[in-house]
Amino acid sequence: MKTIIMAGGMGTRIASINSSVPKPMITVLEKPILEYQIECLKKQGYKDIIIIIGYKGEQIQAYFGNGAAFGVTINYIVEESPLGTAGALYLLKNKIVEDFILINGDIIFDIDIGRFVRYHKQKRGKATIFIHPNDHPFDSGLIRSDKEGRVLEWLCKEDERKWYKNRVNAGIHILSSQVLDKITEFKKMDLDRDILKNLISEGMLYAYDSPEYVKDMGTPERLAEVKADILSGKVKERNLKEKQKAIFLDRDGTINEYVGFLKHIDDFKLKAGVCEAVRCINESGYLAVVVTNQPVVARGEVTVDELEEIHNKMETLLGTERAYVDAIFFCPHHPDRGYEGEVPEYKVKCECRKPSPGLLLRAAKEYNIDLNQSWMIGDSEIDVEAGIAAGCKVVKLGEGEKYSDLLCCVKDILPPLRD
Repeated sequence: MKTIIMAGGMGTRIASINSSVPKPMITVLEKPILEYQIECLKKQGYKDIIIIIGYKGEQIQAYFGNGAAFGVTINYIVEESPLGTAGALYLLKNKIVEDFILINGDIIFDIDIGRFVRYHKQKRGKATIFIHPNDHPFDSGLIRSDKEGRVLEWLCKEDERKWYKNRVNAGIHILSSQVLDKITEFKKMDLDRDILKNLISEGMLYAYDSPEYVKDMGTPERLAEVKADILSGKVKERNLKEKQKAIFLDRDGTINEYVGFLKHIDDFKLKAGVCEAVRCINESGYLAVVVTNQPVVARGEVTVDELEEIHNKMETLLGTERAYVDAIFFCPHHPDRGYEGEVPEYKVKCECRKPSPGLLLRAAKEYNIDLNQSWMIGDSEIDVEAGIAAGCKVVKLGEGEKYSDLLCCVKDILPPLRD
């Protein structure tokens, strides 16, 4: 599978770091961003690379040459004038007849590419975009997809949004060669707005949701964050080929104020200190995973769609403070029957309702989590029992306990990682 890297941009927002080189050649720990990308591709067997160059592209050619010194094969496409994020793909129409990987040239990443490719082939769409949560969703384009991963909506930065799931396009794509057929003119084009968004109505655009490390170099602040993450080992460790560590979080009474059965979105309010606590987890390298019993679905008091909107509110509120959860697993079941308004299909005994460890086990399977190195934090005995059954270390929050709230707990159990 060929890999196309779009490296023609100028990078005006980050020019203060080094305006004498093209954006992908800005160095992190004395190595160009583009070299990190090529190393990640090479170690996983993706060695056939085409780099699209424009602004000061001769520096890229001079550094990488034909790629032999880096263990890959590199060819170049030169933009004589800026063609946006898709215009230059017109020149590939007769050169690529199979699916290919397309990567923005200004991101640092370390992902399991094979896992991404398998997902794309399974869905059989025309394009699959890599999406993930980030710490600035309020100024990012947002992706909404269904439970099968099919993209339903793509909100650009300027589009109105209220409560939303924090999932943004990370700048890594797998495209069918059929996508190139949609580029009928050699002109400036935007990949997202002019090409990919149009696939939504066809039902042929899919989203691959992963917590792996991908960060763009859009600002000096983000560049500094990436440097710290490389030094700490976080970039490499978040590749899903590696065993992950997670902080599993109960929802009601741990993340949000406890109000009994939470039935109305207006009653959802984050507890004090939760945003900072979740941000600490994000910075530590642990995955932040919510595991919650929601019998209100089985009781017929909240639909699955309404529950997801409540969770969207949670993600939006966290995102305003640059915090995010990597995944949410919920149990909609309740075993007791005979109540007015109940939903029979959810009135069953299951393996996912805490204190059973099913939600944690599902998360561990999906994200390659080492449960023995992970924590379960909640405010009830059933959270403790679920964590112990899964093999996790456990913490119970509340009055009379060692930790009264999530923030004091997280700050105590994660100090070596925060230092």
